Amino acid sequence: MKQRVFSGARPTGRQHLGNYLGAIRNYVALQNEYDCIYSVVDIHALTSLEDTKQLQSNIYEMMLDWLAAGLDPKKCILFVQSHVPEVMELFTLLGMVTPLSWLLRVPTFKDKAKLQPHNVNYGLVGYPVLMTADIVLYKAEAIPVGEDQLPHLELAREIVRRFNNMFGDTFPEPLAKLTAFPMVVGLDGKDKMSKQLGNHIELALTPEETLERVKTAVTDPARRYRRDPGHPEVCNVYRLQQYFNELKTSGIAEKCRQAEIGCVDCKELLAEAINKDLAPFRERRQALAAMPEYVTKVLADGAARAGVIARKTLVEVKERMGLD
Repeated sequence: MKQRVFSGARPTGRQHLGNYLGAIRNYVALQNEYDCIYSVVDIHALTSLEDTKQLQSNIYEMMLDWLAAGLDPKKCILFVQSHVPEVMELFTLLGMVTPLSWLLRVPTFKDKAKLQPHNVNYGLVGYPVLMTADIVLYKAEAIPVGEDQLPHLELAREIVRRFNNMFGDTFPEPLAKLTAFPMVVGLDGKDKMSKQLGNHIELALTPEETLERVKTAVTDPARRYRRDPGHPEVCNVYRLQQYFNELKTSGIAEKCRQAEIGCVDCKELLAEAINKDLAPFRERRQALAAMPEYVTKVLADGAARAGVIARKTLVEVKERMGLD
């Protein structure tokens, strides 16, 4: 029997290269070896999202990108978190056994509270409990994470251990499936690629739009003129070349150091490689966008399949807790 994997992502609309390299490609690879459940976690988004006008559009655009990238609803379950309401009931029940002190010590809560001091809501504090509910509702055993996310998963494991000790063995302790999630630096050359910071390249751009975005990228700060030798090891454009132009990177680096190519040349090579890599994705996305009813059906079917698992788990949980 295949090990079950769960992962969720907040609905941020059209995905960018950072999402693609950091998570989506891994999701696609895992679905061939594991029993995968992937959720668009819209309830999580409400902890920091005050304007929900674009929420449904963001969910749809994100799912278009996931499907176009190769996620197959025949191989995995794809659904929207709120479409399986049992997660909110389990969130409440797990909240009854989670000490407040555990939640207040979470570094990400403190960081978020500083970012939105006007909106330090209950959901923000309870975010790790809802994350745990997402995982254990489907009795997921493996959670794809990078090393920086291990503390969050360890808190979920603590909640599971506490519940199992109090009410009997109910949930498997989720284990980290450590994955090489590259931290993709944005076009500004300093911060993580982010839509919020505007330093990103969307997957669904046209080839011309991609080139224009790449042209804005910061390169080697010490190279002022084309005749100056470059330092590819400190250049963000060169870092991106390693993802999309792997076979040519040694040659590009050498030509850069010898000033045989300039930064504009390097950017054009990168844009060409990105466009070549994403051409099949963009073709599939265009076809999917022409049949929105298919995306709706995928999400409805996914919620129905996830719901079967969720209801079974919740019956067991309530029996364990003496509620049924």
